Amino acid sequence: MSFFDKIKYSIRNWMTGRYGADQLGMVTLFAGLILSVFSSFSGWGFLSFLGLVLYAITIFRMFSRNIEARRKENQKAITFISQFELKIKQFFRRLKNRKEYKYFKCPHCKQLLRLKRGCGEKEITCAKCGQHFHQKA
Repeated sequence: MSFFDKIKYSIRNWMTGRYGADQLGMVTLFAGLILSVFSSFSGWGFLSFLGLVLYAITIFRMFSRNIEARRKENQKAITFISQFELKIKQFFRRLKNRKEYKYFKCPHCKQLLRLKRGCGEKEITCAKCGQHFHQKA
């Protein structure tokens, strides 16, 4: 066994039972890197400190033995990011179709709905909560 194989084997044994890298860890790592690089160009020291805090969080999460808690954190982050992406997609879709449709929210459940422009006032039934209300397009 070569020297590098021994090191690799030692690291693998040491990491056994630890959480390791995941999506949230990669996000915090790259965010810390971006903050550190930006702080070196801007001269703002607090950004460098924030980058170091993100590095520390990443290392803590990677070496943690509380795997279930780290999985829950990662799942919450993935859910938050996917909801954020959905809102961005909906915003650009509404922006693209703003001349053809009027977008509004249900007054009861806040579900996003749309009406074809020029159809006048209609009685709308929300598909999510079943609430009836009038809306003018």
